[in-house]
Amino acid sequence: QVQLVESGGGLVEAGGSLRLSCAASGSIVSIDVMGWYRRSPGKQRELVAKIYSGGSTNYADSVKDRFTISRDNAKNTVYLQMNSLKPEDTAVYSCNSHMVVRGTYGYLDYWGQGTQVTVSS
Repeated sequence: QVQLVESGGGLVEAGGSLRLSCAASGSIVSIDVMGWYRRSPGKQRELVAKIYSGGSTNYADSVKDRFTISRDNAKNTVYLQMNSLKPEDTAVYSCNSHMVVRGTYGYLDYWGQGTQVTVSS
C-alpha cells in the first residue's frame, strides 16, 4: 500500500508564507515526477508546480517568483515553499506522485488527501 501524506497547510495573512510537505511511503520502486495541484471552490484543479527526478521544474504563471518546489529523493518527499501569498492562492492543495509501485505495472499517478491553504486579505 502506498500513502502520500501532506502537511503544512493553514491560515495565513496576505503577504505571508507557508511551507507544504508531502511524503510518499510504501512499496515504491521509482518516482518520476512529483507535484502540487490546487482546487479552489467553483474552479477546476490546476497544476501549481512540479519537479522531475532530475531536478527540473515547471510552475504555473500565477505562482512564478513566489513559490518554490523542491524534493528530497532519499526521503521520497516534495516541498512547496509559498511566499508572498495572496487571497487568490486560497485552495485545497494536493500532492501528486508519478511512480512505480511494487506489484503494479508502469508509472501511475497517486494523490494525497489534500491540505487547506487559506489566505486572508
